[in-house]
Amino acid sequence: MDVKYVVPDLKTALTQQLFPTITVWNRLEGRPRENDFSRALKAEVRDPLWMLTKQWQLGEFQADDAGSPVFAKLRMRTAPVTKYQPGGAATEPFESNVPMEVKAEQRVLQWQWNGQKMRFDLRAQLGRQWGNMLRDSGLPTYIPKYVVQYPITLPPQDETSDYIYAHRQAWQQYAALAGRAMDGGDLHLYLLDPAHHASDGIALDAPGDEGTLDTLGLEFEAWFRGMYYQPAQEAAWKPPYLEYQFACSVPRLESEQVLAADEYAERQLDWYSFNRAPGNLGGPPDPGEQTSVTSFIPTPVTFEGMPDPRWWALEDRKTDFGAVNPSTTDLAQLLLMEFSLVYANDWFLFPHQLPAGTLARIEGLAVTNNFGERFWILGAGTGPQDNWHRWAMFQLSSNDTARSLGEPSLFVPPVVSSTIDGRSLEEVELARDEVANMVWAVERTLPSVTGPGRAGKDEARETLAYHQRLIGAIAVPPPPFQAGIAYLAMTSVPEHFIPFVPVHVPGSVREIQLQRSRMLRIIEGDPLPPEKIPPRTTLIREGLDLQVKQQFFLHEEEVPRAGILVTESFRRTRWTNGEAYVWIGNEKQTGRGERSSGLAFDSIVDAKAQPA
Repeated sequence: MDVKYVVPDLKTALTQQLFPTITVWNRLEGRPRENDFSRALKAEVRDPLWMLTKQWQLGEFQADDAGSPVFAKLRMRTAPVTKYQPGGAATEPFESNVPMEVKAEQRVLQWQWNGQKMRFDLRAQLGRQWGNMLRDSGLPTYIPKYVVQYPITLPPQDETSDYIYAHRQAWQQYAALAGRAMDGGDLHLYLLDPAHHASDGIALDAPGDEGTLDTLGLEFEAWFRGMYYQPAQEAAWKPPYLEYQFACSVPRLESEQVLAADEYAERQLDWYSFNRAPGNLGGPPDPGEQTSVTSFIPTPVTFEGMPDPRWWALEDRKTDFGAVNPSTTDLAQLLLMEFSLVYANDWFLFPHQLPAGTLARIEGLAVTNNFGERFWILGAGTGPQDNWHRWAMFQLSSNDTARSLGEPSLFVPPVVSSTIDGRSLEEVELARDEVANMVWAVERTLPSVTGPGRAGKDEARETLAYHQRLIGAIAVPPPPFQAGIAYLAMTSVPEHFIPFVPVHVPGSVREIQLQRSRMLRIIEGDPLPPEKIPPRTTLIREGLDLQVKQQFFLHEEEVPRAGILVTESFRRTRWTNGEAYVWIGNEKQTGRGERSSGLAFDSIVDAKAQPA
């Protein structure tokens, strides 16, 4: 053969296009020249050697994993969750009969704010329940006595009762209950003390009724605990972060593995909410892990739209990956299509069931293929965490160090699949205001005295109008303006805007944090000093309902440029034993960007626009 037709280096020739006559095929197919396709569909093989050469040409003999698994044994270590620690508080045994969301998110029902009774929807519900229990026990004559002992009364109409008289709907519902219904919330709060009894302060019709009433009091408290899941304290909720922080642990051979959820606030608790943390939670020692070896017959992974392995078989048209048109930057869709169309036939399924609340660690997989070869396969996620070649899915990260070794472990938390969330009781938007150089906590939804949340702007407008009416009756008209312009020291903002001002962190020169402050309610003609407007949501009232009021600081990095939105509402779910749980939970989401409150100082305004 002539030397000019010999290609010594085919790869270099193809890359540099040295010989234009060289042709490479990546797809070969037959094209019938007749309208009859019956012979073509038979796929007759007249020359097997030709088929082998074409397989060699397409690179099908270069694979080193051509064997298919036919038998496998899985060695796994499993351990259940045994300890729970909310927010750095004392470690307690984990209750497997309670969903983890309920344990972590639960918040205490606040029955009053700023010394004022609230939640009259729940107070009336508890009072109605107590009346029904008295009727069922044959003691209906005691209902009027309990209405007198635990009454609902309207407070006097003054500047401290604006939460009732400023809002027509709240006043109507409050007045409808006053003098007619029993305050079941006061009875519940009274019975929280083990030394108190339901018969205290009640004139008995018969001596034997005392024991019956006290027994009904215990049943009443048991009914309330079954209706509303209440914690002893809110240890997991961290107000400076507006997030939940808690941890749990599972036993290991020589110690224990701590799983920490340091930044949970999205109402969807799952494995990705936890990280492996160093140390231990203390408490009594655990029994340790359990080792199991399970045998499997591998099953190929199948899904709609995947390539069919049979010759001339057509794929299901319900899923058409060819119709997907992702952009060049949509990496997730590109990877999904590549897996579905190229690597789907190489995946096999080894089903293994794990109970909820279990940390499983796979030590290895022994696979036997159809050639009789046996392989010991380790988890793909082993190795240092900072190794970018490491492939991991459903795997926990480590809070210790980036150089810590990853392990192929899977955590199945004891969580519910879905919940029913009620309407927002509270909704607070924290947004930056660069003009005013502060952060505003906009109380978009406020808890009303009757229970359900109301729009914060409506509550603020009605409250201001109520105080203006009170002061208007005694106010002295100001003197008329003598000039065409006037000096305005400060503009006003709506009363549902709560300011957070930047302050220095103690002991630091550059680091700052956000401190809750208050705006003044300035009304023309008010003879008294301006009153500080308090926040009305429990999310922002942190420390104001204590006997010794405390300041509230928020970490500055918790309010990004986009802001955050924090909501509080009732949540309900049903656990595996059929028991229903109702609790109050919070959720934090990304906000809607910066806001402008319109706050300005030292302004010159048109005097004609001012009230004369």
